[in-house]
Formats: sequence, C-alpha cells, structure tokens
Amino acid sequence: MLPINAQAEPADSVSGVILARTDSTQQLQQFSREIARRSFIPKGQWITGISVSYSQSDQDNYQFLILENLSGDTYTFKVSPMLLFAFRDDMAAGGRFAYSRSRTRLKNADVTLDPETGYNVDHLFSISHTYTFTGAYRMYLSLGDNTRFGLFNELQLELGGGQSKIANGAGQNLTGTYERHFNFSAGLSPGVVVFLNNYSALEVNVGVLGYNYTATKSTTDQIYVARRHMRSANFKINLFSIMFGVSFYI
Repeated sequence: MLPINAQAEPADSVSGVILARTDSTQQLQQFSREIARRSFIPKGQWITGISVSYSQSDQDNYQFLILENLSGDTYTFKVSPMLLFAFRDDMAAGGRFAYSRSRTRLKNADVTLDPETGYNVDHLFSISHTYTFTGAYRMYLSLGDNTRFGLFNELQLELGGGQSKIANGAGQNLTGTYERHFNFSAGLSPGVVVFLNNYSALEVNVGVLGYNYTATKSTTDQIYVARRHMRSANFKINLFSIMFGVSFYI
C-alpha cells in the first residue's frame, strides 16, 4: 500500500531487459523467450519451379440443371515458371511468369428456367490469352528444429494484360467484341513447404490479403467503344486462389 502522496515509477522494458527500480537500488533482470532460430533456406540457394495445367471438355446434347441440349467444346492451358534467389538466410526474392490461353465454342444451348420461360444461345465463340509478370519476396520460417516442414509468407506485385475475342451469331446476325485489358495487383500469400528430399519440395499457398485493379477496353463490331475500370481489396482466405506446385532448391 502506497501513501497518498507517493507516486510509483514505471518499469522500463527494452529488448528483453526489465529494469526494476527501488528507492535505493536498481536491480537488472534479464529473461529469454527460448525461441530457437534455425536456418531453413541457406543464403545463396536458387529456387526454381514450373507449373503446367491443361483441361479440355466436349459436350454433345448435355443436360445439367437449367441447361439443356448443350453442345460445344472448350479447353484451357496455363504454364508458369518461377525463379527465386536466397540473398540472406530464409529470405529470397525473384519472380515468375505466367501465360494462359482458353477457347470456348458453343454450338447450341437451351436455358430453361420454367416450362414457360427459356431462351436459346447458339454459335458463340470465345478465345482469350493472358500474360502476367510477378515480383516475389519470400520469408521462410522453420518449425522448430525440423528442416523438412516449414512456413513461408510471400509478398507479390503483379503486372499483366491480355486480349480476348467474343463472336456471337452467324451470317448477317454475326456480332463480335474485341477486348484488351491491363491488370495490377499486390498481396500477401502465406503457404507451407514440404521437402521430399534435399533438392525438391511441394508447396501450397493461398492468397489472404490483396488489392487488384483492372482496366478493360472493349470494341464491339469495330464501332462501339466502351471502357471498364474495376478495383477490389480483400482480407480473407480465397479458396479459389489455392495453388499447388513443385519447386527445386539448387
């Protein structure tokens, strides 16, 4: 219990050191959090990898929910190489390039909402390709003394663009739209890395925090011009942004 006129002096805490002050003596106490730091990715290591995906589907008189008599085909192809360099222990920087191309040909499709409401879509053709350049900075964290499992957090800055063409109808009813778009995004992508051996590892990462900006210019029938700008920001786990890949540590 302190007297009414007495004032207690605050304790100072800097870098794990506590100063406890008394009226006549000054006592120094030092503590340790017992966090063991172990180098997970050593300085001077090259990190490289590549992911390739391809999907194709064909439909002939296919029916699904409100879609009937669906006929057409589609394919999607994507390739993305990566190269990083560890300039310090557990810190790496570099980039990746991604190219994707997709095509859709819809011959016929009936959309039936109810027995009295429905419409038909036919002779729809769409083709697009996009390319992106991404600068990446990674920080690794080992799980205790384990050198097989680790965590990483990746800061990404992405620039990209692409083109797409959409045509609908046939003969005199043919109409088409040509689009060019530019994209910029920045975000954080944490993940997990599991080493299969000393040189190869599996990686899983997911986007959590990010900002995205997209600008699109559309020209319809070579006459009508439209522009669209879209901005978005998120701070949540996006299940559609989960990425699986294989990387090599040289």
